[in-house]
Amino acid sequence: MFCLVGECFSQRLGAAVLAIAGWVVLMVDTAVAQDTIAIPIGLLSQAREQYTPISLLDPVIDDSGLAGAEQGIRDNNTTGRFTGQRFHLSFQQLAVGDSPVDQFRAQYAAGIRLFLLDLPADVILELAALPEAADSLLFNISARDDRLRTHECRKNLLHTAPSRAMLADALGQYLAWKRWHRWFLVIGSLTEDQAFAAALRRAAKRFGGKVVEEKAWTFKAGARRTDSGHTQAQQEVNAFTQIGDYDILLVADEGDTFGEHLSYRTYLPRPVGGTQGLAPKSWSRVHEQWGATQFQNRFNHQTGRWMSELDYAAWLAVRSIGEGATRVQSGDPALLRTYLLGPEFKLAAFKGTAVTYRDWNGQLRQPLLITSPRVLISVSPQRGFLHQFSVLDTLGFDRSETHCG
Repeated sequence: MFCLVGECFSQRLGAAVLAIAGWVVLMVDTAVAQDTIAIPIGLLSQAREQYTPISLLDPVIDDSGLAGAEQGIRDNNTTGRFTGQRFHLSFQQLAVGDSPVDQFRAQYAAGIRLFLLDLPADVILELAALPEAADSLLFNISARDDRLRTHECRKNLLHTAPSRAMLADALGQYLAWKRWHRWFLVIGSLTEDQAFAAALRRAAKRFGGKVVEEKAWTFKAGARRTDSGHTQAQQEVNAFTQIGDYDILLVADEGDTFGEHLSYRTYLPRPVGGTQGLAPKSWSRVHEQWGATQFQNRFNHQTGRWMSELDYAAWLAVRSIGEGATRVQSGDPALLRTYLLGPEFKLAAFKGTAVTYRDWNGQLRQPLLITSPRVLISVSPQRGFLHQFSVLDTLGFDRSETHCG
């Protein structure tokens, strides 16, 4: 091969540098692999009843929560490669008739002490009371029940899912800013609907709203995909909403069975909010600020869909563990809990401010999004709502309002 001396030398030097760099990376990876601390995380979920989405535009998601946790594991391991930590996820979905206690104990016997729980509140409390849970740390990623944050708190239980009070307060602050003070409240038949309605009544008292009318939705959902489906809904909603004047109709329909049908069909031309319409959420596919677009795209690239609220809560829990383990250099639940509830913990969560945990009830403080189906409308806390410690504590039950801590 013919070449100038300088060029050949440059090529040989470049090849040598690449070889040395590859050797260094290999040696570092080998050393890290030898000294890596394994931090297993368990995810217990309960299979949900399958239902037909309100629209064909909404895909049926069968891995909500799991996909978010896996994203958190990938993010943790990106850092863990350099800190000598390796995170992995053990997922167990409970079928009908499965005992959550048995599944929890099986994961505990396998060495897991950090758990994500996508379970009802009563089951979470049952697991938190187990002897095996005494030296474990549990993260509630789905149950919104306020009682878990007010008078049934547990020392070994943290919450990345927002409570209903937090969601209602986030919406209530925005309605106060808009000066939409007169609320027409429509409530579904589920126990969860009643609980969210109670949270909205509480928010009304806190932020100057007034429930001027309250009605229960008792109509059975018709065959909305037949020729007469829209006609029936149009007539029912128009007649149902013939009341006195109000500023906004707030719907409590956590089962997503009727609330979407109220928009544009009310007797008076009024906006619809609550669980549908103008809705408070911990996460939404419409959120694009503070680096959220890159985060959304990264998740979409991995899963082929957008991140759900349950995914986000699972991601927050796994990332909390990862951030804590990096700081305390351990996966010990007691050390992690102390750090996560302490003043030094702060987690970037793509919401413009770091999120932290309330030390009295384990609830994650976080801004909440006020969304429409396709656009981010606002973010709460709203400007002007002040707090002596953190404006994020204007959302939900404050320290003096609970029996925890």
